[in-house]
Amino acid sequence: METTPGQKNILGLQLPTDPRWVDLAAISLEDILTDHAWCEQKAATSCISLISRYSAKQQLVQDLSPIVTEEWGHFRLVLAELEKRGLKLGRQRKDQYVNKLMEFERKSGNEDERFLDKLLIFALIEARSCERFKRLSEGLEDPYLRQFYRRFMESEAGHYHLFIELAETYFDKDIVRQRWTEWLDYEATVMTDLEVRGDRIH
Repeated sequence: METTPGQKNILGLQLPTDPRWVDLAAISLEDILTDHAWCEQKAATSCISLISRYSAKQQLVQDLSPIVTEEWGHFRLVLAELEKRGLKLGRQRKDQYVNKLMEFERKSGNEDERFLDKLLIFALIEARSCERFKRLSEGLEDPYLRQFYRRFMESEAGHYHLFIELAETYFDKDIVRQRWTEWLDYEATVMTDLEVRGDRIH
């Protein structure tokens, strides 16, 4: 399977989501919406943290500033969906998927390597979220929710491409491609090891 950043089928991801996940998510709608809401909140705050840490990188600041607003808007949209359905926002849970990804992030070495990994981990999370939202948009029985998640899928695809483009703005494309392939290989092992749960977006 081709795994270059520009791949368009499942964004280069090597392992598709287990088909059972959509059925489990449909059964646990309050839990999946709760987890989705917190994922959007974390995406907004993580972009703020990235801007704060790399404020001297003008292109990054310009590109991510509107993403903060968009992600926070998504958080509010999911909250509204919970309220409309008479459901409650549950407590934020540990994201095992993201925590496992962070174990692969380079913590030592030069700052450029760490910066590249941060951009690529953001891209990977957005890619997997996009793939999961696509599953929901195609597999849920509720027509409204299918359209609801179709919009989120399209948004996450755009975010994935943005983080790849930022990586290629600051680094040679061959370097980005090589490290991205390493990330994709690692993410496949993470997905293999994680339990299939319907109460989690990841």
